[in-house]
Amino acid sequence: MTADQLSSPAQAERRDVPKAAGTVISKIDIRLFAYPMVGVKGGIDMPGVTTHRSRLAVTIETKDGARGSYIGGQANSLAQAVSCAKAILGMDCFAREEAYARIRRQLRKEDRMGAGVIDVALWDLAGQRLGTSVAEMLGGAKTSVKAYASTWFGGDGGGLSTPEAYADFAEECFEMGYRAFKMHGWSDGGIKRDIDAILALGQRVGGRMALMHDSACSFLTFADALAVGRACDEAGFYWYEDPYSDGGLAAHAHRRLREMIRTPLLLGEHVRGLESLATLVLADGTDFVRADPDFDMGITGTMKIAHFAESLGLDVELHAPGPAHRHCMAAIRNTNFYELSMVGPSRANFSAPVYTCGYTDALDDVSPDGTFPVPEGPGLGVSYDWERIEALTTSHVTVE
Repeated sequence: MTADQLSSPAQAERRDVPKAAGTVISKIDIRLFAYPMVGVKGGIDMPGVTTHRSRLAVTIETKDGARGSYIGGQANSLAQAVSCAKAILGMDCFAREEAYARIRRQLRKEDRMGAGVIDVALWDLAGQRLGTSVAEMLGGAKTSVKAYASTWFGGDGGGLSTPEAYADFAEECFEMGYRAFKMHGWSDGGIKRDIDAILALGQRVGGRMALMHDSACSFLTFADALAVGRACDEAGFYWYEDPYSDGGLAAHAHRRLREMIRTPLLLGEHVRGLESLATLVLADGTDFVRADPDFDMGITGTMKIAHFAESLGLDVELHAPGPAHRHCMAAIRNTNFYELSMVGPSRANFSAPVYTCGYTDALDDVSPDGTFPVPEGPGLGVSYDWERIEALTTSHVTVE
């Protein structure tokens, strides 16, 4: 007896019904654009200096003209995003799990960084068609997310050039309403200034703000990572993130580090996708779990990671800011803070200033209670200045 014979008549009938032609994906438009950032150079808060940052702008269109869009990702993921677009062309726009599976295999030899922008645009498209927000589709109830100020890196001549400058800036952020603060240190392989800044933060705002340290994998040895971790212990830090240059992949070493310090570890920003993160967590390599809709195969991938962490009783902390991140957080119970990055005294605009709806991730736009709102309206609940994006476009690909 065949599988078809075993299935019920109702199941067979449903299988024979074709997808509604209007919901078939007919076109994916991908733009790479670059916008100026005033006040940052090489990741260092630097008054008066102008550099540029690139982002991807994706629009997915169905045969009946419905559209979903997202801005995110980064320049080196353009080729992957195009590959993902080709993989889902002709699919039903609601089949996000099937799209996830196709893309996962399509990029099996890659880091899958280009998948996120495509998946998030699909979620926006679904919300636009259904007239409901992504947060509502995910079952979320939060209307705002509690933020932490996450700094640029330290550097000579910049706004964060000394340990005291970090403490001063933390106090400034506290006055704005932030109740959590994360420092990115000097990233030059040294540890003395990082340790001094950690201790200065603990003395100035410890007890008033949850404090975090992120070396961005800059410490060169286990011994250096351990020394900084012990400084975090002394200052009462909330977490210690990506300590040294393994990229967060050495689960054994991080398990040993966890045994030697009290401050919880947060890893995963550089570990891509559900299975890799699960392997790290199950090897006891981290306390908090990282996820990112841009980096971890979109909203679909992020929610899989969040539910995995929840099943183990762990918290998942989303990396970086953005509307997709806020919608995910609205539906995640086991999460604590929204990362408002990258920020510093010079007020460089890390996030692309291309919104026409009032959406903002600017440091000074935090609410007095230290929160940012979850956007309302269909899909992601945001709108973009497409004329400006087109004017800033450096590469353009249409898949149809």
